[in-house]
Amino acid sequence: MIAVFGSINIDLVVTAPHLPHPGETLTGHTFRSVPGGKGANQAVACARLGATSRMVGRLGIDSFGAALRAGLTHEGVDAGGVLDDPELPSGMALITVDDSGENTIVVIPGANSSVGLAELARLDGLLAEADVLLLQLEVPLLAVIAAAAHARTRGVTVILDPAPAQALPDDLIALVDVLTPNETEAAALVGFPVASLADAARAAEALRARGARNVVVKRGRAGALVSSADGTLSLPSFPVVARDTVAAGDAFNGGLAVALAEGKPFAEAIRWGLAAGALAVTRVGAQAAMPTRGEVLALLDRA
Repeated sequence: MIAVFGSINIDLVVTAPHLPHPGETLTGHTFRSVPGGKGANQAVACARLGATSRMVGRLGIDSFGAALRAGLTHEGVDAGGVLDDPELPSGMALITVDDSGENTIVVIPGANSSVGLAELARLDGLLAEADVLLLQLEVPLLAVIAAAAHARTRGVTVILDPAPAQALPDDLIALVDVLTPNETEAAALVGFPVASLADAARAAEALRARGARNVVVKRGRAGALVSSADGTLSLPSFPVVARDTVAAGDAFNGGLAVALAEGKPFAEAIRWGLAAGALAVTRVGAQAAMPTRGEVLALLDRA
């Protein structure tokens, strides 16, 4: 079983000819409302890949919250660990995308900002059965640290996606079994640019020196740089035609978590992550883009 402790959002997306200037009113092209949040995205990714996926987080008592909860359940995610916030609205992201693909995003954390002791108590009830705990950084950092510590005491594998990019304390990094930054996030963690394979290797070693047991630097089309006690390995991506890179990292972490939960070797689990991420970028959206187990297996077989 995979436990996911993190954020749940509704994404309100509009497209327009260009990004509005201050004081400007634009006539847009389209509007769509889609489920998001890195925690929920990863929970759906795991469920679509055939794992037992259980989400712990917080929603507002509003129409968005009801729809987001129903969406998780529809995808096969156990949402019993998702609590209702009596005061704050559900988290949301207001996204404008222009005709060239540029975007602006305003995130209102809402109920995600109140994730804390109550959710940690729910998580404790799940960890006895969990093989892997997936974490991200869209809920309060102190709650993330506590969740990782609880998992460590239970012998549960901790995977941390350090996004949104930010500096992190060593006491959290030392609790992580697999740290999965992209190049931007790795740079925020180590304090130097990460733009090449050599940079990624240097960053991964620096993060392992701070306590992370394994580090996977996600490099987009360039694949992934893996650093572990067995050494450093660069794995290629799967060649695909990308349409939308939103939530590719969430698909990667879902694939990685499912493979590790099933006892697959680490290098094979990374390939599961790369395959899931590659398939996700061929589709538009976040949760809607998450691949199925059959699709991942087919891509792995063709490689």
